[in-house]
Amino acid sequence: MAATQRRGRRIMMTPEELDEFLTTQRTCRVATVSADGAPHVSTLWFVWDGKSLWLYSITRSKRWADLRRDPRVAVVVDTGEEYDQLRGVELSGSVEFVGEVPRTGEPCPELDSVERLFARKNFGVDELPHDGRHAWMRLTPEATASWDFRKIADL
Repeated sequence: MAATQRRGRRIMMTPEELDEFLTTQRTCRVATVSADGAPHVSTLWFVWDGKSLWLYSITRSKRWADLRRDPRVAVVVDTGEEYDQLRGVELSGSVEFVGEVPRTGEPCPELDSVERLFARKNFGVDELPHDGRHAWMRLTPEATASWDFRKIADL
């Protein structure tokens, strides 16, 4: 069960706003813990299926190695340039690895709709090309915190 946001409730996104935001945004920042305990942050495209954030990562990346060793992660998706336009969400929990590593396109029913969503959102095609360098991780958030500074004017 996901933790409830305790601070900033007046500017947090409603479940519908959060779903729309995560469905339409493209880029996230993924924070992992390195072997020596240092933080590591990297950028990825993602897809949201309504309950989980799906990350398609290069398997020879530091991010992948960090998450294989310790699957705990924090992910931020945000947008806005001016202070009163800032919106975003932080999702945290542990990732699960789904499908073969690296992904070559072997049948995996759990990935069918995810890969279709990802291909349409990011490439404008119906089928995701597999390059044998990427693989999937699923984050079903244990905690979520969101903000929409556009709501400040209404307070």
